[in-house]
Amino acid sequence: MEDADLAAALTAARGGDEAGFEALWVAFQPAVLRYLRVVVGDAADDVASETWLQAARDLASFDGDLTRFRVWLFRIARHRGIDDRRRMRRRAEDPFDPGVPEDGPTSPDSATVAMDGLGTRWALEIIRTLPRDQAEAVMLRVVAGLDVAQTAQVLGKRAGAVRIAAMRGLRRLANHPDVLARAAGYQPERVRPAQSEGV
Repeated sequence: MEDADLAAALTAARGGDEAGFEALWVAFQPAVLRYLRVVVGDAADDVASETWLQAARDLASFDGDLTRFRVWLFRIARHRGIDDRRRMRRRAEDPFDPGVPEDGPTSPDSATVAMDGLGTRWALEIIRTLPRDQAEAVMLRVVAGLDVAQTAQVLGKRAGAVRIAAMRGLRRLANHPDVLARAAGYQPERVRPAQSEGV
């Protein structure tokens, strides 16, 4: 969907139009979900639902364009992720939690199965090995498509700190043993190795 169409959907959604809100969800849910898979792991689906519930509740009072909406949405996702981590820490202190099913994990949803087929889940698991600030910076910059200033707004950090965290995270990923092994396994025979550019 083009930005102009999304901007129109945002305007409609702010006025209570369900189709406008649905268009926003379709456009942004995949990136929100991938970001949250790095931030909260298996709780990503639940936290994404909480994110969209809050967005739906507060959208009428939102004031801004599509760019500001993207930042606003990922800030909500980040805060819901922080809340989820706090809940998990409290549960870890309480050995009995009736809200946690005892019969193990449920079967994966179709989106997860599709992501696994494309290697996305593998990539997200590798990104989760990064320090939290680097993982969030990489996800917001690369996956969510936010610029440095927008990422800084979401994370509540200065732009310079975001640049450094993203750069360090990408360097760690480039040198991660699993990434190197996978890259070596997928390198076509006809392609010459990339020349070093002094990075």
